[in-house]
Amino acid sequence: MKITKALAQKLALAGQGLDGPWELPGGKEGVAQTIERLGYVQIDTISVVQRAHHHTLWSRRGDYHPRMLDELLAADRRVFEYWTHAASYVPMCDYRYYVRSMNRFADRPRTREFLERHAKAVDEVRARIRRDGPAASADFAAPDARKQGTWWDWKPAKRALETLFSLGELMVTERRSFQRVYDLAERVLPADVDTTAPPADDVMRWRIGRLLARQGVSNLRHWSLRDREAVRRAVAELIDADEAVELAVPGLDGGPWYALTEAVEAASRRRRRKRLHVLSPFDGLVIWRGRLRELFGFDYKLECYLPAAKRKYGYFCLPILWGRQFIGRLDAKAERRARRLIVRRLTFEPGFDGFDAAAGALAAKLSDFAAFNGCERIAVEQVRPGKLTAPLVRALTAKGAP
Repeated sequence: MKITKALAQKLALAGQGLDGPWELPGGKEGVAQTIERLGYVQIDTISVVQRAHHHTLWSRRGDYHPRMLDELLAADRRVFEYWTHAASYVPMCDYRYYVRSMNRFADRPRTREFLERHAKAVDEVRARIRRDGPAASADFAAPDARKQGTWWDWKPAKRALETLFSLGELMVTERRSFQRVYDLAERVLPADVDTTAPPADDVMRWRIGRLLARQGVSNLRHWSLRDREAVRRAVAELIDADEAVELAVPGLDGGPWYALTEAVEAASRRRRRKRLHVLSPFDGLVIWRGRLRELFGFDYKLECYLPAAKRKYGYFCLPILWGRQFIGRLDAKAERRARRLIVRRLTFEPGFDGFDAAAGALAAKLSDFAAFNGCERIAVEQVRPGKLTAPLVRALTAKGAP
């Protein structure tokens, strides 16, 4: 099937829930269902603004509050933490599809070597949690008198926690001040969760289906799809069942591209108004940089890992999406004590000439973003091109942003 690049972009936005709100319940239940539809939400530690996992959910749900995710993990057990392409919150209903990953981790030579070399530390960590209950890595810090050469050395204990977590023996039962608190999996998993590993082909078919659902359109160049023959079989089965379709997209290289059949039909019918989003660098739409560049022509890099002198757009610049076009990058910092959001640098893309049309939506989104970060005021330091500084301040003032 041949589709336009514009339709491919619409598929990508629809798969990520960024073309308009999904018809889901309000409050925490809607957040849980959002994570289930996305498949995972990536966790990140950087906190100059709200952390990536909270930011990603807020971008799709205006009623989101960080305590909702904390409760879904620690109280409701609707999500759990595990590895996708990175540390992520994953729907608990998908648990069984991660069991094979846990088993593969156990078979890695490095895992076996660590378990053998530090058997005492691993056994002690396991026994202590079983006996005393949930623990964080800080709970294994060595007392002053025990800092030499025993399992109490923090590094083996911390690695033991992380290894047992990756093996599935331990799970994150909650976060305290963003620190993982581990407990035995048997005490975290709800009783009705299926923990049996499906056959390998079933897992691959599920993974392909999940990937297409959340990406909307994909050429399946995905880090975790290493068994190309298994991928080929899974795609062929989905196409034969009319669940997926192969696409040709003029203007896009790296094909063939694939999408879920139902998604193509829905996107072809859908007419949505333009929406403006300030996205996290770890948002599912932008995290795969090559795909982002191919689909949207947006060449994006996260510069916080670069020396300050080499940064072009700022420490933690956030992509700004308006409709199907990435129009700029926002480097912002939330000064939480002062309750002020600083726009350190707002850079519009070269050639963008739609500021007048986008100004109202941008000002409204910045105001909402400030409130989401616990800020009452917005301070604009730099806008590129500079001639747009005054119009942006006027638009913010018109939206009631002090």
